[in-house]
Formats: sequence, structure tokens, C-alpha cells
Amino acid sequence: MIPSSVAVIGAGAWGTALANAAARAGASVTLWARDPDHVADMAMTRENRSRLPGVRLSDGVRPEASMVEAVRDARAVLLAVPAQTLRSVTQALSLVLKQGLPVIVCAKGIDRVTGEFMSEIVADALPGTMPAVLSGPSFADDVARGLPTAVVLAAPDETVARALARGLSSGSFRVYHSSDVRGVEIGGAAKNVLAVAAGVVAGRGLGESARAALTARGFAELSRFARAYGGKPETLMGLSGLGDLVLTCGSEKSRNFAFGLDLGRGVALQEAGGGKLAEGVHTARILVEMAKARGVEMPIAEAVDAVLSSALSIGEAVEMLMNRPIKTESE
Repeated sequence: MIPSSVAVIGAGAWGTALANAAARAGASVTLWARDPDHVADMAMTRENRSRLPGVRLSDGVRPEASMVEAVRDARAVLLAVPAQTLRSVTQALSLVLKQGLPVIVCAKGIDRVTGEFMSEIVADALPGTMPAVLSGPSFADDVARGLPTAVVLAAPDETVARALARGLSSGSFRVYHSSDVRGVEIGGAAKNVLAVAAGVVAGRGLGESARAALTARGFAELSRFARAYGGKPETLMGLSGLGDLVLTCGSEKSRNFAFGLDLGRGVALQEAGGGKLAEGVHTARILVEMAKARGVEMPIAEAVDAVLSSALSIGEAVEMLMNRPIKTESE
């Protein structure tokens, strides 16, 4: 089960970083991108100049424009495409991928139309494969450059999860394993929305005390949501929950935090984040709807959704949060 050959589908910054990480672990890696010109440039320069400039592709990574060729010899597949495009990519994969392979989702989000988790989309589109999820506190640039990083990989079968984690681990990329697929993917999806809120707090100049409080209360929201959808509390206390939340709520390298930072500084919604993908923007509405469906209170996520939909100004959202009824901290 330890993958000797890995296909990474998606040659954005994250996919490129994961390709390097898998190559450092000893795997032969194909890195698929849709654009043949992009693939040709990566092959020639040994660098993903448009998505991760300044980072050399590991020698074990082969860029590939053909999805058929990318997965031909793969023993495992890493899906590193944006969450909202995962369905179309898996549908394309269904035409060329062998059954029985582990398919590891590396996107962090929830389908904003159907409310499906990423592992559910893989299970639907690729029957006969083994859906898994990789998540945790990790920036693409850090992983690509070989800086020390720890993440968690979850699969329903603990034996499979363990083998995949060992196969992808190296001296700079430590992969823990879990069987709590739902808890791991909820941590990755929900923290994106909360990171937008943390960025707004910073951009608005509300102070470090406010950001710390928001992070702590955001973690309480994330944990309540995860419990309602079958995630384990110990998972949320780990890398994919608390770990990822702390990272993304405290760094401008987080696209979600950077998006919120711009909003807090008064940048228009359409221009915030410099046009870069912020998954939390797409996840906020469906996260709130799913929380309400299970009776889960998520006031911070609701405030983010209200600001993104222009139902509330940032000032009104802050006032709403600060004037909620006083409760015990455990509520």
C-alpha cells in the first residue's frame, strides 16, 4: 500500500508543494496540469513559475498534461484542485483511473451547492477507490521548500491510513494518520471561514486580544459543528483542527486571512485578496446552512456570511457578536 508512484492532480502552488514532498519521500511523481503550455514550461525550467516561483521542482517530479499518462502507473492519487472544482475533476478521472487506488483529497472545503464533503464527492464519482483526506497546518511555500511541516492523513481503514502516511512522510514532511475522515475534513473546511473573520479583525485594527478571542471562540464553533457531523473531539484538538486554525488565523500567508485583512481595511469585496482563491468565501454560506440544519450555533461563521453577502457591514457584524446574550464559555 505504500505508494511508490504518485499522481498529483492539480499544479497550483499546493499541488506543486505536495509533488515535491512526495518525491522527497522517495516516490516517482507525476504532476498534472490542464494547460499544456504550463506543463511544457515546468518541464523546461524545472519550476512552477506562475504558481510557486523560486522553488525548484524535485528531480522525481514529472509534469504531465495528459490525465491518462499522469495516472497510468500511479499507486495513489493526490487531488490538489480547488474544492469547488473537485467534482468536475473527479468525473474526468473516473474515465481513466483504475479501481482500488487510494484517492487523497488535499482541498479544504465543502461543496457550496450540495453540502457534500470532499470525501463524499470522491466516493460518488470514483466508486471502487479508497477516499482519504490530507489536512493540517501547512503553507505551500514551506512544504515545497522542505521546511518542517506536520499534517494528518485520514482514511476509513486505519491500516490504509497508516501505510499512506508512512509512504508520504520524509525528514521534513511528517504525516500522522487517522481513521476520522469527517473530523479531518471539517477542520480544514471550517477554519477557512474563521480565518476570514480573523483577517477582518486584524484589518479593522481591533487588536490582538480580539483576534485571540475570535480564534478561541471560532474553535468552539468548529468543534460543535464537527461533533454534529460525526467528527471526533480529539481530531479537532489536533493538526487538522486547532493546528490549522492557529496557522490560518495568524498569518498573512493564508489566503483566507489576507482576504479578510483587505475587507477590514476597506477594500471592496470584489478586489479583496488580490484576486487569489480564498476557499472560505465559497464555504461560508453552506457551512452556516449546514450548521442550522443540525441546530449548531456558529455566530462567527454567520457574521462572515452576512458580511460577504452584504447583509451586514463589518461594524454591524462586530456589534452583533459583542452583544450576544452572555453565556457560559462551554455554550
